Amino acid sequence: MISPVIQEETTGCGIASVANVVGKSYAEMKALANSMGIYASDTSLWPDTQYVRHMLSRVGVEATENEILFESWGALPDLALLAIKHHQEEGRDFWHWVVFKRVDGRDLVLDSASYLASKVRTDFNEMQPKWYIGLKTIKR
Repeated sequence: MISPVIQEETTGCGIASVANVVGKSYAEMKALANSMGIYASDTSLWPDTQYVRHMLSRVGVEATENEILFESWGALPDLALLAIKHHQEEGRDFWHWVVFKRVDGRDLVLDSASYLASKVRTDFNEMQPKWYIGLKTIKR
C-alpha cells in the first residue's frame, strides 16, 4: 500500500512531492530544503522549477533538463513530477506539484494536498496536467 506524504504547509507541494519520489518524510525533506535556502513560504520560488530540481539532484534523482508538454497519460515516463492546476496571476505561472508513478503497470498520482480524501489518485480526467519533468533515480 502506498502512503503518500502530505504537505504540512499550504505551499509545500514541491517539498512533499520530492519526499514522495524518494520515500522520505515531509520533515526530512523540509529540513533538506531549508538547509539549501529553499522555503515553502518564499513566493519567488512558486513559479520556478529550479528549486525542486536542486532538491531532486541532492537526493539522487535525475530530472529532465526541460519541462515537457503533457500529451497523454500513456506517454509519461514511469516517474514524473506533474504540474497541475496551472494558472497565471499577474503574468506569473503557478501550479501544484504532484508525482506520477507507474507501479506494476498501474498508473497512479500521489497528490500531497491535505484536503483530498484520497492522496493516491486515479481520476486522471480531473487533473489536466500542463507539463511534466521526467525523473530517474540514480544508483548511489
